[in-house]
Amino acid sequence: MAKVLCVLYDDPVGGYLKSYARDGIPKVERCPGGQTAPTPKQLDFKPGELLGSVSGGLGLRKFLEGIGHTFVVTSDKDSATSVFERELPDAEIVISQPLWPAYLTAERFAVAKKLKLVITAAIGSDHTDLQAAIKHGVTVAEVTYSNSISVSEHVVMMILSLVRNYIPSYKWVIDGGWNIADCVSRSYDLEAMEVGTVAAGRIGLAVLRRLKPFDVKLHYTDKHRLRENVEKELNLTSPERRVDGARLRRGHDQRPTASGDREPLQRRAHRQDEARRLSGEHGARQDMRSRRRCPCIERRAACRLRRRRLVPSAAAEGSPVTDDAPSRHDAAHLGVDIVGAGPLRRRDPRDPGMLVRGSSHPRGVSDRG
Repeated sequence: MAKVLCVLYDDPVGGYLKSYARDGIPKVERCPGGQTAPTPKQLDFKPGELLGSVSGGLGLRKFLEGIGHTFVVTSDKDSATSVFERELPDAEIVISQPLWPAYLTAERFAVAKKLKLVITAAIGSDHTDLQAAIKHGVTVAEVTYSNSISVSEHVVMMILSLVRNYIPSYKWVIDGGWNIADCVSRSYDLEAMEVGTVAAGRIGLAVLRRLKPFDVKLHYTDKHRLRENVEKELNLTSPERRVDGARLRRGHDQRPTASGDREPLQRRAHRQDEARRLSGEHGARQDMRSRRRCPCIERRAACRLRRRRLVPSAAAEGSPVTDDAPSRHDAAHLGVDIVGAGPLRRRDPRDPGMLVRGSSHPRGVSDRG
């Protein structure tokens, strides 16, 4: 029997939840791309329960231990004396998350002699040394489409929060003030603004679809041009001019190179040869290189929102979103791990279909949202 080592974030500070805001989550039968959600014969947890923390164990404990496997769950992962480091040498499967990743470096692969499978309980593999995985014959898998919609909704929320100056305004209220001028002096309507997305895969396209009802002018840039009917549906154009806001996503859309450096965001002209169009969804590991720079992207991969630079950042402590405005603030990126996020991961984490895309799909496992 196998040993499964699972690295998850800590339980809620006030203890594991005894009740939830909702009695359940809406039933989702298909993903936006048409792929069906898993249809398990039985569940040993209630859909909508918090499974991503240590106590939740992704809903895998009863299932795995019931068939004789060893299941170790921890949040201690980074130090040389961590639980993850101690348990890794005889682990055959490692599962972790994008926002609480178990970094599998070449040194750790060398120690993990029995390791056969590395799974991201969402999308992305930038916390795994892929070359080392290939060298040691380890399969690396992700949960395609598990949180694409969650992230796209989060992006729209952040755009609205930034444009409307919501977070600093909320702080004025929490601090007991009613400083309307301070709140609205940096607040704008999103209507009629220029909004662009860098890369238009599953997440990027979902963002564009959700922004269309706001009556904004939408732009996108990608190595591959979207289908003509999609461009017409969303009235999309390429970002040949500066836009008021842009979606910049680090990690899965901009793939890391073997050395760990991220490839620069580059320009791909909107008018491409018809032969280069895709008949379906974008594939994995798309190269963002080209000879010319996108005019809306600066050297430091920043974009402008009404003359304010917005620096994409993780939810690191002290990491500002704006770098030349007095109202500095940041917000945790929760797109990957929210209650009800991703019908594949949240409905039945044990289903093999959520770990590896079926062989019938023309592109296999994708590393796009």
